[in-house]
Formats: sequence, structure tokens, C-alpha cells
Amino acid sequence: MRRSRLLIRKTIGRFANFLTQNGLKAMPILGGFSGYQPTDLRADLRAGTNVALLAFPQGMAYAAIAELPIQYGIVSGAVAAIVAPLFAGSRHTILGPTNATAFMIYSSLGLFAAADRERLMPLLLLFVGMLLVLGALLRVADLIQYVSRSVVVGYITGAAVLIMANQLRHVLGMDVPDDGHGGARTFFTILQSTVGAVSTIQWQAAVLGGATFVVWWMLTKRLRMLPVFATTLVLMSGVYALLHARLGWVVPTFETFRLSDLHPQWPSVDRGGLFLELSRLFGVAFSVAFLAALENSVMSKTLASQSGDRPDLNQDMLSVGMANIASAFAGGMPASGSLTRSALNFASGAVSRLSSIVSGLLCAVGAVLLGGYMDWVPKSVLSVLVICIAGSLINRRQIRIALYATPSDAAVLLTTFVGALLVPLNMAIFLGVGVSIMLYLRKASKPYLTEYEFSEAGELREAGEKRQRPIPSISIVHVEGELFFGAAELFRTQIQKICLDSDLRVVILRLKNARHLDATSVMALEELVRFVRLAGRDLLISGASKEVYRVLRNAGMVEVIGRENIFLNSPRNPNLSTRNALKRAQEILGTTEADIRIYYDPNKRQDEGGAG
Repeated sequence: MRRSRLLIRKTIGRFANFLTQNGLKAMPILGGFSGYQPTDLRADLRAGTNVALLAFPQGMAYAAIAELPIQYGIVSGAVAAIVAPLFAGSRHTILGPTNATAFMIYSSLGLFAAADRERLMPLLLLFVGMLLVLGALLRVADLIQYVSRSVVVGYITGAAVLIMANQLRHVLGMDVPDDGHGGARTFFTILQSTVGAVSTIQWQAAVLGGATFVVWWMLTKRLRMLPVFATTLVLMSGVYALLHARLGWVVPTFETFRLSDLHPQWPSVDRGGLFLELSRLFGVAFSVAFLAALENSVMSKTLASQSGDRPDLNQDMLSVGMANIASAFAGGMPASGSLTRSALNFASGAVSRLSSIVSGLLCAVGAVLLGGYMDWVPKSVLSVLVICIAGSLINRRQIRIALYATPSDAAVLLTTFVGALLVPLNMAIFLGVGVSIMLYLRKASKPYLTEYEFSEAGELREAGEKRQRPIPSISIVHVEGELFFGAAELFRTQIQKICLDSDLRVVILRLKNARHLDATSVMALEELVRFVRLAGRDLLISGASKEVYRVLRNAGMVEVIGRENIFLNSPRNPNLSTRNALKRAQEILGTTEADIRIYYDPNKRQDEGGAG
């Protein structure tokens, strides 16, 4: 026994050291109670209770969305809320099942046979958790900020529409059989199966669903201080029990579960082997991990902006990973940062991560005490509440901003939204990300090139269309922007057009504001140098930063261009390198046909050095 405890301590210690070496904290919750007061404890208990009253019925709802047994959502909400705050950087975020991840599970696992879905869930969650932990160690969360909000808005809007369409069959009590062949669930396949089952509508379920919406709407408008979701669910379940006893109404309800059903699970694999199962789940796991990290990142930054905390996105990604690993062994479903529960936790005055643990413990108690009464909860009632939640996710203001801000944002939003309706969600989100990156690269790959000249006062200015160059045989071309692989071809083409001028002999590339040269752009520059020289012209570079010069030197381009033809930027006098390049150009031409002056601030010492 003693050896076992020593082994556990050593393992925990090694894990903590490993996290520390990678810039993460093993147990940040331990440092979150400095100056903690009894009033803070009461605030956390109150906030945790409020969150639990929402988290328990929402866990049921999200399990229903994913077409999983109802205890999967409750267990996930309890376990994730207890485990995540041990590792989280945010003190207000509440983890558990969410709309988007639940429907992604429903949509993605539609590719599998019905008998395999529950069996594969623990392995899928373990895979998701490991991907998130690995991402946190590699600090991948820093890259999440580059995902366009238009992608997020389009994805959430599409997922909300899909959720509402899928829940309609439960609201109307339809008997829609499983396709049985593992087809992907998209908007049109859901619509087709729903329309095909119109003849099975059960009017009692439809009446309960309509009454549920009326009760929810009235409570939302008149009694917002109540836990509206839980109150509506309990009230309408009671109404159904009364109608069942008095009028004999029978509508589809959920299956009960006992304490023996809430047991630890070990991820199992089919006879085909682990690698076959992982290959089948990799795409789904990667999509769920990406979405969970994205949701949690957005939620953490939103709450941090309101509370004044400093978000640590990689630490939060670690907490999501650990929560999913724990949920895998506890028999849950994917967990990520919940928008509604996190906002409620913050609004309820939560002080520390303890509020999340309190809500998780209360959900666990609820699962033990109320599991035997789930057959009194009509599916139509819970489905209407799911539709109400999904409808609240459609943010018309954010949609309007994305549609009218720029054409690129509108294209990304519409592409992601339409993709969410046409293809499985795990593909739709990457379709949106891909389009946003493509449009960004298209925009960033257009460097700004303009011809410059020295004015009579010695100042650099843009060359006028109606003015001739002071020295017709010399052109100063100012290059500004990104010169990475996407811009290389355009950069080379534009310079070649400038070289079509028959009077031109020397081109000075002013690279003061050019950034991010890479191998492709260096190759394009080498081809440009050869093109210019074959045409009997010369190319000089002025204003090059140390970073640009380092890339040219490492690529062997300094020898190709000639060190005497490269003039580095002078921070004290930004135009000095261009003046020196102009002098070099006149040396090449063997002329001094212009007096070269340059503007400088007389209050500062002029740097007379060579290629400063």
C-alpha cells in the first residue's frame, strides 16, 4: 500500500514537472484561494447551485441531440465541471457538453453503425482528450486566434439550424427509423427523413411541445430570475404525469438509468484492432478537439475581458483535454466550454474555480437520485427546450456584422453556414477555416508597389503620373507588404512590367517595409535579377532590414546581387540607404546628372556611414 502511494506521488510529481517545463501549471487551482473569505465561499456555493440547475437538464438535452443515452450528457456535465477547474487558467469557465459538439457527434457518428456508436464513445473521448493535451503542450492554442470569427458565427448558426431541424421529429412524436447503414446526417437527409415520417405524427406529443414553448416563453419574459430551463422541464414533466394518470396519454419518454449504469468504462476496440479503430475515428476526434478548443478559447477570452483576468488559452486547452479524458473513463460525452453556463456562473458572482466543482458535484448527486425518473420526461418537452436554446445561439447582430463588414467576411460566413447544411459538421468547420485562410492569403499576397522619386527639397515622394522621373534611367520602387510565397509571383511580374521602359537602366527596390521573405520569394527575386541583367539593366536593394538581409545571406543571394548593391536600413535616417543606392546607381551609369540631397532632422546627428 505504501509503495503504491509512493508510486502515485512520483507519477504526479513527474507529470507536474513535465507540464512546468512546457509552460503549463499542474494544479493552478491551488493558487486560486489566496485571501479567500467566507463571503467568497457563499458566492461560489450560490453560483455553483445556479449553474447545476441549468447544467443537469442541459446535459440531458445535449445527450438527446447526440442521440446518446441521457446519462451520457449528465455524467459529462458532472465530471468535466469537477476535473476541468483543477487544470484551468480561467476561474469562471464551466465545461460540459455543448450544442455544437453534441450535434457534431450526432452528425459524425452517423457514419458508423448504430451498435458501434456507444461502444466507440469512450475511445473517441480518450482520443479527443489526448489531442487537446498534446495541443496544449505544443502551445497550439496560440493559433486559435487566427480562426476568423466569421467562421465561428457561420458554424454556430448552421449547427443551430441543424439542431432545430433534427429535434422537430421528437417535438411531433414522429417515428423516424434509423437508416441503419451509417449515413451522414446533414440538413437535407434530416429533412427528408422527417418529411417521410409525417404520417406518424402523435398529436399528444405535439400538444405537449406547444405548451412547453408557451411556458418557456412566459417564464423568460416574466420570471427571468428563475432557472427557466429546469423549471419548464420539471413543470411540463409534471403535467405529462397528470395527463398520463387522468387521460391515459402516452408519449415517447427517455429510458431510466440506475446507479449501476454509472460505472467507469474502459475504451474498448473491435476485433479489427486499435489502429483500425483510431483510423476510423481520427477525423471525428480531430474535429471535435478543434471545436472544443475553439469554443473554450472564445469563452475564456470573453469572460476574461469582463472580469479583468488574463486568459491563458493553452492552460485552458489542457483543462479541456483532461476533462475529456476523465469523461472517457466515466462514461460521458465530449466536453468543452459552455457559453450559457459560463455566463451564468460569472453573472451569479462566482469568485473562484470552486463554483464549477460545486455544480459538478450537484449534477452527480442529481444523476444518482433522479436517474430512475427519466421515463417521466417526454422527449417532445425536452426537444422544444433544445430548439429554444439553439434559437438563442443565432446572433443576428454578429451575422449582420459579418455580412456587411467586408466581402471576404460575408463569403466565409455563407460558405461555413451552407457547408454546415450540406456536409457533416466535422467537414464544414474546416471548409470555413480553409476558405478564410485562402481569402486572407489572397489579400496578403498583394504587395504594394509604387515608384518613388526625390523632390527638390530632398524628400522621398511618390512619383506623379504626369511628371517625368528626375533621372529617367533610374527607377526607385517602394515595396510594402508581405513577400511570402503567395506574393512572390505577383511581385516578380510587377517589377518586370516596370522594366519594359526602354529608358530604364537601374531599378532600386526599396524594401524598408517589406516583410516575411521566404524561399519562394527569394527564388522569384533571383529570377528577377537574372531577367534584369539579361535586359542590360541592374537591380539594387535599399532599406533592407536585418531580417531581410539575413534571409538573403542564408540563401546565397548576397553574392548573386552583389554586396555593393545592397544598402541596409538606417533607423536614424530611413532615407539614407536610398540616397546611397541612388549614388551607386549613378556610379553604374557613369554620370552625376543630379545633385542628390536627402531630408534629415537637423536636431539629430546625421549618419554619414556607408550602408547603414
